[in-house]
Amino acid sequence: MRAVIQRVNTASVTVNQKIVAKIKKGLVIFLGVLKEDGLPDAEYLAKKIAQLRLFSDQNRKMNLSACDVQAEILAVSQFTLCSDITDSGRRPSFDKAAPSEKAEKLYLEFIAHLEKAGLKVSQGVFKEYMTVHIENDGPVTFVLDSKKA
Repeated sequence: MRAVIQRVNTASVTVNQKIVAKIKKGLVIFLGVLKEDGLPDAEYLAKKIAQLRLFSDQNRKMNLSACDVQAEILAVSQFTLCSDITDSGRRPSFDKAAPSEKAEKLYLEFIAHLEKAGLKVSQGVFKEYMTVHIENDGPVTFVLDSKKA
């Protein structure tokens, strides 16, 4: 699994010109599920993200986790994170992306593990075209891959 994590002041997801999810201070997590991913990947990434110290303390040092500050989470499925653009062509290949049924199951497992950690999670709409509005805080952006743990 691959995740792009952005610390935000606010964020929202719009589908068909309707806001379907909205958060205040917290994290937007774009999640891509690969063919070889399984339940351990979902659990690992969720636990890792919940405990990463991405929020500033009173000294402006990133010493606080999402759990510490009760951050809101906006999880958005993004299969393009599974693309391969290293070949000689100009069009990305999505051969490494998990089939949608498997990807949705693991995406929901990932969310369940975040909620189990005590975080409030909002989500985009799986397999829909979404517009994501983000006010990045910092900017602070990280990339995680469950296979490179």
